Amino acid sequence: MTNPTELLRSRYGEIPFNPQIEWNDSLTALLSHRSIRSYLSDSLPPGTLELLIAAAQSASTSSNLQTWSVVAVEDEQRKEELSKLAGNQAHVKQVPLFLVWLADLARLSYVADSRGISHDALEYLEMFAMATVDAALAAQNATVAAESLGLGTVYIGGIRNRPQEVAEILNLPSSVYAVFGLCVGYPNPEVEAAIKPRLPQSDVLHRETYKLAEQEEAIAHYNEIIKDFYTEQKMNIAGDWSEHSSQRIATVESLRGRDRLREALNNLGFKLL
Repeated sequence: MTNPTELLRSRYGEIPFNPQIEWNDSLTALLSHRSIRSYLSDSLPPGTLELLIAAAQSASTSSNLQTWSVVAVEDEQRKEELSKLAGNQAHVKQVPLFLVWLADLARLSYVADSRGISHDALEYLEMFAMATVDAALAAQNATVAAESLGLGTVYIGGIRNRPQEVAEILNLPSSVYAVFGLCVGYPNPEVEAAIKPRLPQSDVLHRETYKLAEQEEAIAHYNEIIKDFYTEQKMNIAGDWSEHSSQRIATVESLRGRDRLREALNNLGFKLL
């Protein structure tokens, strides 16, 4: 799908606006994103991983500190172990390449120690937030690059369900944690993946100041759009977006173990002062 109008209709369930700028391949790639959860077993061509990392390293990074790393996992047994820790998601072990993106403060600590310089600032929440943001920016660049090569992707937040066990499997040093995983591979053509509609721009785009109460009408409209999408895609999801989202935050159990994330991060070397 390359038609701008159809891409916008898929992304919003309707045509929200008519772009007055010249369309290009980058916009097509970005608006065509969809999560892929079924993959072929085909290996990726040599050099693909390195090209994805080059794209990732081209992302912005705060103060050029580059507080992220990534572990590329191709070993079948290790993928299966990570799949179990992430909630038994089958595509993690099915995909040929699983990338685990890391917030990494260990490298800065190592560099400072080698120069005989203290690194007290690494103990503060700001540095943890910086490293997490750096990892997310890098991963998104890699995702866009992968999709431009005809590959499919899906993020795996479940990798945070049991962060200490993940750290052990990946041999992570102190002050490094897995932010999320990313499946990368060729989509199974027999399993169609649709573009999922997002909230109306009036819900997420605020001009000058934030407005919460004014979102109510747009959310109600989106609830109808997403219900139609669930029905069309034969997805077994009860209710609408508001119902589904509310259920996901209703109880501590819905966090699937991530309610203990602070304790796990402390154990992994992050003081979060």
